[in-house]
Amino acid sequence: MNDSIFLRKASDTPSSAAVSTGSGSLPPDILREAPKRLGIVALIYAATYFLAYFGSHFVFSDMTNETLLREPQTIAAAVSITLALILFVLVRRSAYEPQVLLDVGLVFEVVGAFGISMGQFWRVYPEWNPVFLTGYIGIPWECVWILIFPFVAPNSPGKVLLASFAAASTAPLVLLVSQASGATSPETPLSVLMPYFLFTTYVCAGIAFFISHEVRRFGRRLKKAREIGSYELIEQLGKGGMGEVWMARHRLLARPGAIKLIRPELLGADEASRTTALKRFEREAKATAALRSCHTVDIYDFGVTAEGAFFYVMELLDGVNLDVLVKRFGPVTSARAVYLLRQACHSLSEAHERGMIHRDIKPANIFACRLGPDFDFIKVLDFGLVKSSGGMGAMQTELTAEGLTAGTPTYMAPEMALEETRVDSRADLYALGCVAYWLLTGQPVFKGESAVATIVEHVRTPPVPPSQRTEIDIPEALEKVILSCLEKDAADRPQTAADLSALLASSLTVDDWDSARAEEWWRLELPELATVDRGPAEESRPQKIMQVHL
Repeated sequence: MNDSIFLRKASDTPSSAAVSTGSGSLPPDILREAPKRLGIVALIYAATYFLAYFGSHFVFSDMTNETLLREPQTIAAAVSITLALILFVLVRRSAYEPQVLLDVGLVFEVVGAFGISMGQFWRVYPEWNPVFLTGYIGIPWECVWILIFPFVAPNSPGKVLLASFAAASTAPLVLLVSQASGATSPETPLSVLMPYFLFTTYVCAGIAFFISHEVRRFGRRLKKAREIGSYELIEQLGKGGMGEVWMARHRLLARPGAIKLIRPELLGADEASRTTALKRFEREAKATAALRSCHTVDIYDFGVTAEGAFFYVMELLDGVNLDVLVKRFGPVTSARAVYLLRQACHSLSEAHERGMIHRDIKPANIFACRLGPDFDFIKVLDFGLVKSSGGMGAMQTELTAEGLTAGTPTYMAPEMALEETRVDSRADLYALGCVAYWLLTGQPVFKGESAVATIVEHVRTPPVPPSQRTEIDIPEALEKVILSCLEKDAADRPQTAADLSALLASSLTVDDWDSARAEEWWRLELPELATVDRGPAEESRPQKIMQVHL
C-alpha cells in the first residue's frame, strides 16, 4: 500500500458520550458521516425553498411589495431558509459532537416541515370550493421530508417518532391557525382534510419510526462485525494489496491503536499463497513486538479473527513520515537531519544486535511524530521484510515473493540488488544513507527510468555528493559520513548503527537543532498536531495527520 496522509478533525472522532447515547448503535465512522449528509440536505432545502418561493416573486418583481414581505408565508420561508443555512454552517465548522448535531437535525426536521406546510396550506383556499381536494390526491411533500430523516439523521427510535409526529402535525396546525387568523375562509371544512393527513403524513411518521429501528439494528450488526479481539474498529485509515489499516479502540481500556489487518480474501487463491502471506504478517508482528527501543513502533497485540484474517495492533501515531515531511516542507537543515537520523539509528541498533535486518528502510517507513512532550520523535515502522542474520530460529524463513527482491529500489543496497546470499545489517545503513540524502536534497540518490535502471545505478554508479544537489549548507564532515554509508562495498561503510550515530553526532560544526527548536517548528508548521491532547477515548482529539503503510 502506498504511504498516505490522513487529516481529521475533532468532529471526525467519536467521543464516548456520542457513542453511548442516541445513535450509539451506529459505528462511529457512520455516526461521523451523518451530520455531513444532514448539512447537505439543509443546503438543498435552503436553495430549493428560496427558488420555489422567492424565485417567482423576483421574476414578477413584487419583492418590493411591503404587504408581501409581511406575509406569514414570507416570514416562515425566510426563517426556515435561515435556520437551514445555520445548520449547514454548524456542520461545516464541526464545532459540536455528531450526536448534538443529529439532535439539532431533528429540530430542523420539524422547522423544515413547518416551512413546507406554510407554503402549501396558508391562505391557499380563502373561499370554499368543492373541488379544492383535487390538488391533494397523492402524497404531500411533508411525507418525503419525514421519510428521509431516519436515513439522513439517524437517531434513537423514540426521538425519531417524536420529531416525525411533530413534523406530520405541522400541516393541520397551519390550516387551523390560518383559519383562526382569517387567512382561510371560516367556511372551509378542514375536517375533510384530516383523513388525508391521517393516511399520509401520520402514516409516514409511523414508517419513519420503523425505519429508525432498522437503521439501528443494521448499526448493531455492523458494529459487531467491526470488533476484533478486544478492539473496536473505528475508522479505516487505508488499504492496499496486503490488507487494511484501521483506527481502533480497546473496548475496556479505551486506548486508541492502529490495527493492521489481512482479510482472508486478500491472501491469495491457493493455500500456499495464503500461508506465505500469513507467515509474513505474523513475523512482522513478532519481530516488531520483540524490540524495546522507544524509536521502534510499539505492537500491542496480534492474532487471527474468527473469519481467518490475521491482525496486529500497533500504537497510533500523530505526525508525518519523512517522505511527506520533505515533499510538504522541503529539505531539512543538516542539524535537523542528524537529529532525526540518530533516532532511527537507535531503533536499528537494537534490531541489529538481535540479529534482525529491516531490509526496507526508506523515508516512508521513518515517522516523525509528536509523542507526549517530545517533538520530531522518530518511530521506525514496518518490519515486514525483516530477516534474521543468524541466531534467531523463528526468523530464518525468507518470505519475499518468489522471483522478487525485497525492499524498495530507490533505497536498496547493492548487495540486496545483486541478491547476494550474505546480506547483513550494513544494508540498512546504506538505506539510511539514502534517507539522509533525501532529507538534505529532497531528491533520491539515484532515480532511473525504471526500477531495474535504478537498481543498476545503485550497483555501478558513484553517487553525486549531496552538497552539489542542494542549497542547504552541508558540513564537509556530514557529507563524508553520508557518502561512506553509500559505499558499494559494505566493508567500507560504518559497521554498526551505533557507529553511524556517533559519526553523525561528531559531523556537525554547529548543532542548533534540539527538542526546543523542534517544538517551535511544529507549533509554527503543524499547529494542528502541536496541540494534541488525546484523552482516553479520544474525546478532544484535534486535527492530526496520520500515516499508514502496508
